[in-house]
Amino acid sequence: MAADDRIYRVTFVNQDKVYELYVRHVYQSEVWGFIELEGFVFGSRTELLVDPGEEKLKQQFAEVKRSFIPVQAVIRIDEVQQEGVAKIMDVKGSVTPFPVMPPRREK
Repeated sequence: MAADDRIYRVTFVNQDKVYELYVRHVYQSEVWGFIELEGFVFGSRTELLVDPGEEKLKQQFAEVKRSFIPVQAVIRIDEVQQEGVAKIMDVKGSVTPFPVMPPRREK
C-alpha cells in the first residue's frame, strides 16, 4: 500500500459522543496538544439505503479542510485497508479522559 493510499480510522470523544471517522492524513499539529485530521473519507453510497449517522457526519465535515482534535480526546488511531462507515455513538462504559493539569492561578 503506497503512502498516498493509506486510510486511518480515528476514534475520539466529542461532547459526550464517540466519533469514528476515516481520514487520509493524521499529523501531530503545530498547535501544542492537538492532532490534525485531513482528507476526510466518506463512503460513496450508490444504494437507496442511507445511514443517517454517516450523513450527519458528512454534513458536519463537508466544508472542513482540516480538523484539530485535542490529544486527550483521542481513543484510538488505526491504519486500515479501506474506509468503513463513519459514525457517532453514545459514550458507553467507562471511557475516562486523560487527566489534564488545571490552569495555573495568577496571584
